[in-house]
Amino acid sequence: MVSAGIGLGATQANSLFASPVKRVSAMDKIRVGAIGINGMGWADLSAMLKNNPETICTAICDVDEAVINKRTTDLDKDFNMKPVKYGDYRKLINSKDVDVVIIGTPDHWHCLMEVEACAAGKDVYVEKPCGNSIAEIRAMVAAKDKYNRVVQVGQWQRSNAHFQSALEFLKTGKLGKIRMVKTWAYQGWMSNIPKKPDSAPPPGVDYDMWLGPATKRPFNPNRFHFNFRWFWDYAGGLMTDWGVHMIDYALLGMDAHDPISVMASGGKMAYPDDASETPDTLATVYDYGDFIMLWEHAQAIDNGNYGKDHGIAYIGNNGTLVLDRGGWKVIPEGKRMEAPAEVKRSDDGLANHTKNFIEAVKSRNTSILHTPIEAGANVAKVCQMGNIAYKTGKKLYWDKQKDQFTDADANKFITPNYQNNYTLPKF
Repeated sequence: MVSAGIGLGATQANSLFASPVKRVSAMDKIRVGAIGINGMGWADLSAMLKNNPETICTAICDVDEAVINKRTTDLDKDFNMKPVKYGDYRKLINSKDVDVVIIGTPDHWHCLMEVEACAAGKDVYVEKPCGNSIAEIRAMVAAKDKYNRVVQVGQWQRSNAHFQSALEFLKTGKLGKIRMVKTWAYQGWMSNIPKKPDSAPPPGVDYDMWLGPATKRPFNPNRFHFNFRWFWDYAGGLMTDWGVHMIDYALLGMDAHDPISVMASGGKMAYPDDASETPDTLATVYDYGDFIMLWEHAQAIDNGNYGKDHGIAYIGNNGTLVLDRGGWKVIPEGKRMEAPAEVKRSDDGLANHTKNFIEAVKSRNTSILHTPIEAGANVAKVCQMGNIAYKTGKKLYWDKQKDQFTDADANKFITPNYQNNYTLPKF
């Protein structure tokens, strides 16, 4: 395990990060520290504080001083809380005043921070996707197991009542044999990203820390904050941004894990000359033997399947169940079945998800987690497979026993090449 350019063996790392953490009882305040609090990290922290009165924010960390200052003001105004401020995440993780760590950073940081937080005896709520490569995903699961921590991944749809009721209906078998599952995200709000020149980092930004294990490059505003998603060094495009949400529920509904094969085709078809790297248009086919799963995404288009800009469709012989964040309905195949009443969203998935996580932290019962790290790892791995198929341009076959592709070129993408004296954790 390596942090901020300092090489550490496993024993040294455990010694450095293993600050005493008290066992949380029903009467304790659960002390939360959040790393990366500009976007979803802030949404996660706010939801945790609003919906779990036993929580208190004792520490926040970000590489951008402007973000730190804004969130300090927000926490004081909204929650009357004055956390300790950090620019170095290791200090937050090593704090004796933190029980739970929220990781809301860009994807390429998720693995290192989750592993180090687990080693320090902290429980973790980590944003999706749980890792930015298959090897990182494996390490994150191994860390949770080795240090016996509670780790929830931020796939909060699993905590929405209507997603759960859709799954209950699916399990009745009334749709008949499910032979195809469609998943998609058509994102009309996503315009092109005009190319911008490299520049000095904004004042107050620790750019070296932001890069972490990623390839050393000059600062460019297009790669910073929200738009990091569209560059391979830090994330996996719409496949790992929206795909992990939609594909997650497809896999959950079908009780599926590793596909037999995957192939993908697409590219930068909406804005071929903009600054982004990841494909703005993609179609991916996963073969599971007794059914196939499709993933589609398209930038700058809203009119997706069934007139919805995102969703999951379980296509059975008797009918199709269409599910999105607004609700679900069944479209019968002729007179083969009777459609149940349409179900609309009735609750706040993110609020429920944080409640579920905190209950697991208090009870030390990881079996109640709606998205344990194993579930987050399952879908993140499948999404990475799709991106690797796109990068290689091949139909790829997965060897389940060896946990790798049968193609040597594809296997080169399983393990990331950490830079800047960082090392991928190994177990």
